[in-house]
Amino acid sequence: MAEKRLRTQYAALPYTVIDGVPRILLVTSRDTGRWIVPKGWPEKKTRPCDQAAREAYEEAGALGRVTRKPVGSYRYEKHLRKRTVTCLVDVYLLRVERELEDWPERAQRSRRWVSPDEAALMVDDAGLGALLLHLSGPALLP
Repeated sequence: MAEKRLRTQYAALPYTVIDGVPRILLVTSRDTGRWIVPKGWPEKKTRPCDQAAREAYEEAGALGRVTRKPVGSYRYEKHLRKRTVTCLVDVYLLRVERELEDWPERAQRSRRWVSPDEAALMVDDAGLGALLLHLSGPALLP
């Protein structure tokens, strides 16, 4: 059973636009290999948008410009060792300017560029899928 308290995480939605067509960078989770966006727990003295950008670097090797305000949020159930917690994930757009060949979690994750529609079908979290579908409309990604 999920705890009553809502935990916060910050996620980056790494994207690029090629010939007017948006592409989203997804990564696999370490434990289950599911397709997700880079996300993590808050860290003291780090702004949420900067934390999201750090997660994109650590998990996907993606560097770029991150928005200061979230583009949206979603909830999911995170399974920890002895319990499950409900997380509210604030999602920040990160326009990828550089993709590293080597990054901290390279050996633990895969990454893949896909369209927002493909990304929505690949992720398991319904809220994240809905957010990705919303962003697939014209001119919604800056």
